Amino acid sequence: MKQSVIKAGIVGGTGYTGVELLRLLAAHPQVELSVITSRSEAGVAVADMFPNLRGHVSLKFSAPDPKALAGCDVVFFATPNGTAMTLVPELLHSKVRVIDLAADFRLKSAQEWQQWYGLPHACPELLKEAVYGLPELNRAAIKSAHLIANPGCYPTSVTLGLLPLIEQGLVDEQHLIADAKSGVSGAGRKAEIPLMLGEAGENFKAYAVPGHRHLPEISQSLEQTAGKKVALTFVPHLLPMVRGIHATLYARLKDTGADLQALYETRYAQEPFVDVLPAGAHPETKSVRGANVCRIAVHRPQGGDTVVVLAVIDNLVKGAAGQAVQNMNIMFGLAEAAGLGSIALLP
Repeated sequence: MKQSVIKAGIVGGTGYTGVELLRLLAAHPQVELSVITSRSEAGVAVADMFPNLRGHVSLKFSAPDPKALAGCDVVFFATPNGTAMTLVPELLHSKVRVIDLAADFRLKSAQEWQQWYGLPHACPELLKEAVYGLPELNRAAIKSAHLIANPGCYPTSVTLGLLPLIEQGLVDEQHLIADAKSGVSGAGRKAEIPLMLGEAGENFKAYAVPGHRHLPEISQSLEQTAGKKVALTFVPHLLPMVRGIHATLYARLKDTGADLQALYETRYAQEPFVDVLPAGAHPETKSVRGANVCRIAVHRPQGGDTVVVLAVIDNLVKGAAGQAVQNMNIMFGLAEAAGLGSIALLP
């Protein structure tokens, strides 16, 4: 589907992923921002809340209106989990394409979704129709999709890091470890004591070790790739920084003779937003800050049977809004990198 201008709406534009979507879409050469909703901030100019958008976004926040949203070509949901699923069926009926940045459509099992998110799914019949929007895994399906489940930030880094090994059957799928760290923006734009500067600053901690909501999402993609069950230990940590995810991934090799560097370089050679670093490199989160890029390095310490993969992303860009725009570009037949050419910020 190709068209010159795409009319885009955003539901829930006051959070970190919402403002990141606004930043990217406002600079997109083929997008017209049409609607930006917020129940609590209706009538407030977007640029008054987010001064970085002054001169770029002239819209005001408005209360969610299904009729206004139905006039869009694509609607992004940057809302808390459980919100999109109450509105998506009506939008799909109006032939609007939907990209949900929350978790409402990421899991294929309604029972599993309720187990991890604590409430019944409002439209379980759409779970099979929804396409998991990781382009490096599902690009062909994304092209014709009407409903995209945009991946979580941790799942993006972990899945991209492990994908080449799982695809080739090179590791023991029953002993996978993901040790991942995120900046505080991954928790959203909200006032909570653990996220305050005085609490998160100069501090480092693990959380949700018994089970994190992103675990079934990661396992689902890896099992799709492996064609069988996998056993993944996933431990997230909170870093005292605003943006960025660093995933350190461990797996046991079945074939120690494999050329892992060549494997990764070949697998991602045609991927515009995955950068495989030279052998021996150690990617840094600041190298992807503000950019829609996943940087990966692969190691085999002491030449043993353990492979260590390092993957970094900006959790708000490749881990959220940037990946959503990448999915939109694919869905509408645009150049995949359209509007996503920003170079990472340093320092």
